[in-house]
Amino acid sequence: MRTTFSIRRAALVFAAVGALALTGCGGDGDGKKKSGDDSGKGTDSASTVDLPKLDGENISVAAVWTGPEQANFTKVLDEFEKRTGASVTFVPAQDPIINFLGTKIAGKQPPDVAMIPQVGAIQQAAAKKWTKPVGPEARAQLGQNYAEVWQELGKVDGTQYGVYFKAANKSLIWYNAAAFDNAGASEPKTWKDFLTTAETISASGVTPVSVGGADGWTLTDWFENVYLSQAGPEKYDQLAKHEIPWTDPSVKDALTTLAELFGKPELIAGGADGALQTEFPASVTQTFTGGDQPKGAMVFEGDFVSVNIAQTEAKIGTDAKVFPFPAVGADSPVVTGGDAAVALKDTKGAQALLTWLASSDAAKIWAEAGGFISPNKGLDLKAYPNDVQRTMAQALIDAGDDVRFDMSDQAPQSFGGTPGKGEWKILQDFLKNPKDIAGTQKQLESEAVKAYKS
Repeated sequence: MRTTFSIRRAALVFAAVGALALTGCGGDGDGKKKSGDDSGKGTDSASTVDLPKLDGENISVAAVWTGPEQANFTKVLDEFEKRTGASVTFVPAQDPIINFLGTKIAGKQPPDVAMIPQVGAIQQAAAKKWTKPVGPEARAQLGQNYAEVWQELGKVDGTQYGVYFKAANKSLIWYNAAAFDNAGASEPKTWKDFLTTAETISASGVTPVSVGGADGWTLTDWFENVYLSQAGPEKYDQLAKHEIPWTDPSVKDALTTLAELFGKPELIAGGADGALQTEFPASVTQTFTGGDQPKGAMVFEGDFVSVNIAQTEAKIGTDAKVFPFPAVGADSPVVTGGDAAVALKDTKGAQALLTWLASSDAAKIWAEAGGFISPNKGLDLKAYPNDVQRTMAQALIDAGDDVRFDMSDQAPQSFGGTPGKGEWKILQDFLKNPKDIAGTQKQLESEAVKAYKS
C-alpha cells in the first residue's frame, strides 16, 4: 500500500524535512534513545484499549515482513500476549500474499490474521470470501483513532475488513553525506536539478544512484512519484482506476522523464543489469557503506529506509541525510504506503488482535522502535525517536481525508503486485531498455486490460 496526500501542503511539510536533513533529532539518529534524554519517547499512560482475556488461545499472524520489520512487529505482538494471555505465532509470508493465503486456505490452514500491503489484495480477499468483517470493538478504535479515509480504504462494498496499522512516506531520497560533500553537491529541489546533481557526483568518481531493481515494487514507486508530480492528482486518480489507458500521453511523458535517469547506465550503480540484480535492502546498505566512496551516493524510497541504514555503521543525521523527491511538475510528490490487518477466521482472538492493532497503544510500541509511521491520530508524536519521523507522521495525520493510495496497490494484484508479472516485470524491462517507451506503454495497457477485467 502506498498513498498520496494533499500535494502542496505535504510538499511544504517535507520541504521542512529536507531542511532538517535529519539533524537535531530527538534521539541519536539510529532509533535509540540517548542516555538521559526522554524526548524520543512518550510518557507512560494508562491503557487506551480494553482487550479480552484469551488464556490458552493460539493466534497466527501472516505478514511479508522480515528482518528488523518482523522483529519490531513481534514486539507489538508480545505486548498483546502479555495483556490477553494468548499465544501469537508469526507466519512468514511471500509476495504476492494473496497467492500465499490462497495456498493456506486451500490446505485448510489459514492464519487467523494477515497483514495485507495492497488495497487491491484486500478487495480480492473479500471477493473470495476469505476475510471476516471487523468487529464492533475494532471499529470503535478505528472511529476514535483514524481519519475517515483510512477507514474507507479498509472497506469493501461498505463493509469494514481492514485495519490499517503501518504507513510510510515513500517520496524521499536518502543520500551519503560524505559522497555529497566530496563532490561539492547540494540537495536538489527539482528533477532537472536532481539530474545535474547526479552528474556532479558522477564526475567526482562515485556512481550517483542506487536502484533496487530486483524488487519491481521500487520501480512502480519511481514511476508513481514522477507521474504524480508531472501529471497531477486528477490524472493520477484516473490512471489508478484505469479510467484512462496506459497508452495515454501523460504516461509517455512520465516514462520519458524517468528514462532521463534510467537511460544513463553510468548514473546507476552497476548499470541496469546491476540494478536488476540488487534487492531493495542491498540498494540501501551499499549507499551507506564505503565511506565517501559508496557503490551509490543516493537511494530512493520511504522512511523505512532508516531500518536498513541501521544495519550499517552510518548514522542518520550525520552520515545519512534525506531530501524530498524532486519536483517534476509544480510540486514535489508525496506517496505513502502501509499495511492493513484482516481477519481470516471469525474468532475472539482474531477480532481482539484487530482491536489491538487499531489502538494507539500498539502503534506506540513500533513507533518507539523506529522505522515506522502510523496513520493513528491518537498516537502521541513523542513516541517517535526523532524529529524527522515526527514531522513525517504529523504530515500524514494533518493530511486528514486528502489521502490517495499508491497506484499499483489499487490495481488488481496480478497487475500491480506480483513479482515477475504485470507492472513490476514491465518496468523492470523498461529499466533495461528505457528507449522503448511506446512498447512499454502497450505492454502495460495490455496487462492492465486483462487484470481489470478479471
